[in-house]
Amino acid sequence: MPRFDRLDRHFPPDRLLADVPLAPFTTYRIGGPADRYFEARSADELARAVTAARETGTPWFLLGMGANILIGDKGFRGLVIRNRASGYALDRVHGLLTAESGCVVWPDLVDRTVEAGFGGLQHYAGIPSTVGGALWQNLHFLSPAPARERTMFIEEVLSQAEILTEEGARRTVGVSYFEFGYDQSILHRRRDVVLSATFRLQPTPVEELRRTVEENLAWRRERHPPLDTEPSAGSVFQKIEGIGAGRLIDQCGLKGFRIGGAMISPRHANFLVNTGGATADDVRRLIEYARETVEKETGYRLETEIGFVGEF
Repeated sequence: MPRFDRLDRHFPPDRLLADVPLAPFTTYRIGGPADRYFEARSADELARAVTAARETGTPWFLLGMGANILIGDKGFRGLVIRNRASGYALDRVHGLLTAESGCVVWPDLVDRTVEAGFGGLQHYAGIPSTVGGALWQNLHFLSPAPARERTMFIEEVLSQAEILTEEGARRTVGVSYFEFGYDQSILHRRRDVVLSATFRLQPTPVEELRRTVEENLAWRRERHPPLDTEPSAGSVFQKIEGIGAGRLIDQCGLKGFRIGGAMISPRHANFLVNTGGATADDVRRLIEYARETVEKETGYRLETEIGFVGEF
């Protein structure tokens, strides 16, 4: 187990907590304790916390909304920094929204920009993500409206971002720096940390934006299990072009199959849900069962798109 004497000196004692269960901070509602836990309330606090972990050689993990990850039952040996940096400003003259990386895209930023009459983020209604998480995975949504089944990517509205590089420098970078792809960015290969991002939005009638939000939410309600009653991490397996991972799992008759408290959703086979009391081990075993079954019956090898964090 890491020693924390040097790390502890970098934080106010009332804000650096020990042995904090992480399950309440994830959309799966699964996860053991973090040895140390700190909530960063601003971009500056976030930068200082990451720098302290790096300088003291402490293993660290940056936690946003806790979507797209599975945290092990034994928790995380090191420092978990929960990103609650949520300052934002909307420049109505130039249509620029600058938001700290802990800002919640939905509903916070979507609601605020829609009501202000600026379009660009309305396509991400219903997707649990912080700004930092959105850039990490190039947040996207197969929008039914107004694009009519065109995938919308966050890179399309990103103007620039401030990052803390893995070398420790604060830099402002443009869109090209991130090398965005489908579910991909340079953040998967470099331990840079997004501190804030600026999005270029367009003046749009409020009623049009509200209509798009409602149509997108209805589309998601029809196809995806609701997070409040069926906790999940979103899609578990990467997209297979032209086929779909969920469709392959469904073809193998696995909808509704469960191991322990984890179940393949009857609504969408690429969602593995926590039916109540599921462990990370339950989910891991269900992932492997689905992968082995699909490969045996169809020849396709499913690869996970969620992250695995901590000790299992």
